Formats: sequence, C-alpha cells, structure tokens
Amino acid sequence: MAAPQVGRPRPWLLVALGVVVALYAAVWMMPGKSAVPAAPQSNRRVPATAAAQTPVPDVKLEALTQPRPATVGSQRNPFRFYVPPPPPPPKVEMTLKPPPRIEPEEPVGPPPEVGPPQPPKISLTMKYIGLMEGVPGRGKVAAFSDCRSTMRGSEGDIIDGRYRLVRIGVESVVMEYVDGRGRETIRQSGQDCVTK
Repeated sequence: MAAPQVGRPRPWLLVALGVVVALYAAVWMMPGKSAVPAAPQSNRRVPATAAAQTPVPDVKLEALTQPRPATVGSQRNPFRFYVPPPPPPPKVEMTLKPPPRIEPEEPVGPPPEVGPPQPPKISLTMKYIGLMEGVPGRGKVAAFSDCRSTMRGSEGDIIDGRYRLVRIGVESVVMEYVDGRGRETIRQSGQDCVTK
C-alpha cells in the first residue's frame, strides 16, 4: 500500500471552494437587494383632473411692499424678556350709603318681673378678721384690719370713720356707709388687703 501525500491539496476541494465564493458574490451583487431605498421621482406627471381639483393658495403679494413698523430703541433689550404691565383699572367712584336702620323688636309677653332695687355694694379697704364674745358691757365685738392697724366695733358703731357696723353674725358681718347707702355682707375669711 502506498502512503498518501501530505503537502498537496486535493483538486475537488479547491473546486468546491471556488463555487461557494462565486455564489456568495452573485447574491451580494444582485440588483433587487439594495440597502439604500430608491429616491421618489419629483417630476411625476399629475393627471389634469387632479390638478384642477387642488385649490390654489391665496398669496398676498401687496403685503410685502408695505413698510415695516418701526421699533423703539430705548424699550428694546435683546437680553431680557419683558412683558409690560397691564394698564391700571379705571377708577370707580363709590358712594357710601348708611346702613339700613333696624328697628328693635317689641317684646312679646308680659314684662319681666323686677324686684326692689338693690343697694350698691360698698368698697371696703379692710377685712373682717375675727369675733370677740363676752366683752363686759359691749356684747359681741368684731375685729377688722386694713393691713396697717386693727379696729374693733360693736353693732351700730362707726368703723374707720366711713362704715357703720349693722350686724355681727357668727362667721360674717353686715356693713354699710355711714349715710346708709350700700350694704354688704363680709365673711370672716375676709378680703385680701387692699393696701399691702
């Protein structure tokens, strides 16, 4: 048996390779497979009926011959966007009318019952601090303080030259002005000192 030759190519392999290259070149060069689309024709003929149906635009050539409006140089700034403010609203004169007068309604029903007038309250400058009983010849004695001095008195006595002690109770006293105006009950817990 003879040994095969190693360095020489076989002729049928070269023929097959040449056929494949030729087919590839033929497919690539075919005119139907173009990558760039064909440009449309610009000078196509339009039938006369289609041209008659297309409206002709109205071109106003006389507008081109008119002069352009003048720009005011002092108000124009190419670097700033500005919209002028709207004009002020027209002044409206207003007349003030007095408000309508509302009459008070008449009360319906009987008038409310009003009791006897109450005497005005007195403004004391002292407080009731205590009660002493069993004082010989005086009975009950009430003690008052104006935060500077202490005063005492029985029923009917004048205290501090302005107030009359009307009645002495267990926990309160009744006082009025010397002339009989104003009457007030003062509890033994008393009021705070007016002048401290």
